[in-house]
Amino acid sequence: MRMSQMLLVTLRETPAEAEIPSHQLLLRAGYIRRIGSGLYGYLPLMWRVLNKISQIVREEMNVTGAQECLLPQLQPSELWEESGRWETYTKAEGIMFSLIDRQERKLGLGPTHEEVITAIARDTIRSYRQLPQNLYQIQTKFRDEIRPRFGLMRGREFIMKDAYSFNADAASLKETYNAMGNAYAKILQRCGLSFTAVEADSGAIGGSASQEFMVLAEAGEDEVLYTEDGNYAANLEKAVSIPPDAELSPFSSYEKRETPNTATIATVCEFLGCSPTNVVKNVLYEAVYDNGKQVLVLVSIRGDQDVNEVKLNNELASLAKNYGSLALIGLNVPDVEAQKTWAAKPLPLGYIAPDLGDDYIQGGEKVESSFLRLVDQTAVDLENFVTGANQVGYHVVGANWGTEFMLPKMVVDVRSAQVGDRAVHDPQQRLQTARGIEVGHIFQLGTKYSEAMGATYTSEQGEEKPFYMGCYGIGVSRLAQSAVEQSYDKNGIIWPVAIAPYQVVITVPNITDPKQVEVAETLYQDLQKAGIEVLLDDRDDRAGVKFKDADLIGIPYRVVTGRSLKEGKVELVKRADQSSEDIPTTDVVTTLRNLLQNELNR
Repeated sequence: MRMSQMLLVTLRETPAEAEIPSHQLLLRAGYIRRIGSGLYGYLPLMWRVLNKISQIVREEMNVTGAQECLLPQLQPSELWEESGRWETYTKAEGIMFSLIDRQERKLGLGPTHEEVITAIARDTIRSYRQLPQNLYQIQTKFRDEIRPRFGLMRGREFIMKDAYSFNADAASLKETYNAMGNAYAKILQRCGLSFTAVEADSGAIGGSASQEFMVLAEAGEDEVLYTEDGNYAANLEKAVSIPPDAELSPFSSYEKRETPNTATIATVCEFLGCSPTNVVKNVLYEAVYDNGKQVLVLVSIRGDQDVNEVKLNNELASLAKNYGSLALIGLNVPDVEAQKTWAAKPLPLGYIAPDLGDDYIQGGEKVESSFLRLVDQTAVDLENFVTGANQVGYHVVGANWGTEFMLPKMVVDVRSAQVGDRAVHDPQQRLQTARGIEVGHIFQLGTKYSEAMGATYTSEQGEEKPFYMGCYGIGVSRLAQSAVEQSYDKNGIIWPVAIAPYQVVITVPNITDPKQVEVAETLYQDLQKAGIEVLLDDRDDRAGVKFKDADLIGIPYRVVTGRSLKEGKVELVKRADQSSEDIPTTDVVTTLRNLLQNELNR
C-alpha cells in the first residue's frame, strides 16, 4: 500500500480523552477515531490488525473442531426471561441495551449469546450421537457500560469471539473446556503477548468453574494474585489464601465497656489496646432479589479482613430460591436513606454486634423480617473477642461463640485475599500482585441454561437429559489494544509481527531523488511478490516526519533508501529496539523473509 493513497492522519498532541498509553497511541497513530461515548470507528490500519487477530482465532478454534456460525445481535426478551437473566442484565447490572419494537415486543442488543445458542441447540440436537458440539462466532457485542473508558478496553460496542459447547456429561465438558483453554493459550502466544491464566469468578454468566486469560500490563483494570512458584494465580475477586494467624486476646472475661468515638476498627483497637485480629466486625448489607424481596444481611468477619463483595454476591445468589426468587439483582451497604425504607429504629452503626435484634427491621411484604446472618471462616475460631454492644459508644470484650453469642449457621468464605497471605497449596509461598487486562474468559456452565430453558438430548439409555454447556469468550478488539499497552515506547507503538497491520515500511527520505524512488519502487514490488506485507512511504514530506510516523504506527521493520545507496545498500531498522544495519539491496527480500519467519516461529 502506498502511504500517499492511504487514509492516515497522525497527531503530534495527545487527545484529552485518552487516559492510558495504548488509547493515546491508537488515536495519535490514526488507528481509531472516537464517534461517541464508548464508540469508536476502526480505521484501515486498525481493521487490518483486527482481521489478523480474527484469523489467528479462527485457525486455533477450527483446530479444536469448533464450527463457525453467526447469531442475531437483536434478541427477544422471552429467551432471557426463560433463563432468568432479563431482569439481571437490564435492571440489576444494567448492561444490556433494551428496546421495544413497533409491535410492542421487548428486545435486547446481545452482550452475549447463551440464550440464543441454547434455543438453537434444543431445536436441533436430539441425540447423544450428535454430541459434543462447539459453535463459535466473531461478532460485534453491545454493553451499556456505566463509565466507558480506556478506548477499546471498555467500550459500549466491541468485537468478540464467543463459543458455546454442548456435551453429554461433566467429564466431556471438562475435555472441551481444557481444549479451549489450550487454544486460548496458543492464540495469545501467536499474537506475541505475555499473559497468564487465572482462576476467576463466573459473574452473571454463572457456572461451576471459570478461567480468565490476562495480558500483563500496568494499566490493567484487574488485580491478579499469584505465587512465585507458578502453581497459583487468581483474579482478586476469586483468590483464596490463608490469612495471618490471630493474636492472643488480651481479654479473659466478658464485660461491656464504654468506648466513645470508636466506630472504626482502628480506633477501637487503639482505645482497647488489642489487635484487629481480636475483633469480630459486623457488616450490614442489603440484598435485593428479582421479585423485589429485600433481605438484610449481617456478615461477621475478623477485624483485619475485608468482605469480598463478589464472593458475598455469589453466596446470596445461591439462596435466591429461599426467597421465592430466581436471581439476586442488587447488593449494597445501605446508606441513611436506604435504611429509612425498612429500619424500625436508628441502627447503632459502628457498634453492631452479631446478635443485632430482628426488631430493627420494620416488617413489610417485600422486606424479610429477620436478618440473614453469615460468619466468615476467619471469625469462627476467635476466642475472647471484641465486638459491638448494639449501643453507640460501647463494645464488649472477652466474648465467645456459644456463650455470649450464637454462631451463625451459615459459615462462609467471603474474605478478600491479600498480598502477603500464605498460599493454600503451599503455605511457604506468599501471594504477590500484578495488574492484568482480561482478554479471554472460559466457563464451565454445567446445566444452568439447559435446565432453565428445557434443552435436552436423548441419552444412549433413552433418557432425556440436559446438556452440559460451556462458553468461551475472547475480546478481539480488546486484545488489539492490550498488545499496544504491553508493547510501546516513547516514540509509539511496537506491534508484534503476527498482528502488525503491515510487516515492513519502505521510507523514501527524498522523493525528488530519482535513485531513492527507483530503488524503493523495486523493493516494494519484490517484497509484495515474496508475500511480505509492505507499505511504501512515498509522501511528499520531510524525512523526519516520515521516520516519526513509522515509529508511531509501529511497523516492525523499516527500510530506508537513503545515503547508503551510494554503496548499493539500504538501512534496515528494527522497530522494537531501534537497532539498524546497512544491507545490500539485493539481500533485502531474503533478510526480511528470514527475520519475519523467525519472529512468527517464536
